[in-house]
This record gives sequence, structure tokens and C-alpha cells, in this order.
Amino acid sequence: NRRVHLANERTFLAWVRTSIGIMAFGFVVERFSLFVRQLSSLLEKQPGTQLYPGQSIAGYSVTGVLGIFLVGTGTVLGLLAYVRYREVFHQIDEDAYTPSRKLPLALTVLIAFVGAILLVYLVRSVQ
Repeated sequence: NRRVHLANERTFLAWVRTSIGIMAFGFVVERFSLFVRQLSSLLEKQPGTQLYPGQSIAGYSVTGVLGIFLVGTGTVLGLLAYVRYREVFHQIDEDAYTPSRKLPLALTVLIAFVGAILLVYLVRSVQ
């Protein structure tokens, strides 16, 4: 029974690493957005002038919004990982384990969505 609990803990830690990775990537994306805005002001661009496609949404660049979204998503993923860990912990004790399909599916859809947005952004910025 200890091995099963340790496996559950390792899975939880893997989800935590994933959420930290998503938050770190979001932070880097948002900081890059800040760098581009500072570069824009250094080059004496007018506010609202497009330096790259999809420049602003209510004062934030598209990459800034994406970065903030990723940090928030990583945070929520970490919380969901803990909820799932506790759920599995009790299921193991009751010998009634049922695998979850929702959390891995949600993460896969999220990664595909963010990847598609980044791909569209990169294709538009090259043109």
C-alpha cells in the first residue's frame, strides 16, 4: 500500500512540475511583451502604433495577455493537482481507485490551444 501512495505522490509532484513550467513560460512570455513595449518606446513609436501583429488589448499586448493567462492557468493546474492527489489518496485507502480523464484532457486541450495561438502569432509576425 505504501508503494501505491508513493506513486500517487510522484504523480502529484509531476503535475506540480508541469504547473510550475507553465507559469514560468507565461512569465517569460509576459516579460518578452514588456521588452517589446520598452523597445517600442525607445524607438519613439507612438502609443497604439503596431510594432508587431495584434499589439494591444486594453493596453496589454497579445503576448502579455497570453503570458498572464499562462501564469493563471499554471496556478489553477497546481490547485487541481492537489485536489486530484487528495481524491486519489482517499480512493487508495478505500480500495476504490478510478482514473481521471478530465485533468489530462484539460491540460492537453490547453496546450493545443496555446500552441495554436503562438503558431498564428508567429506566422503573422513573420509576414
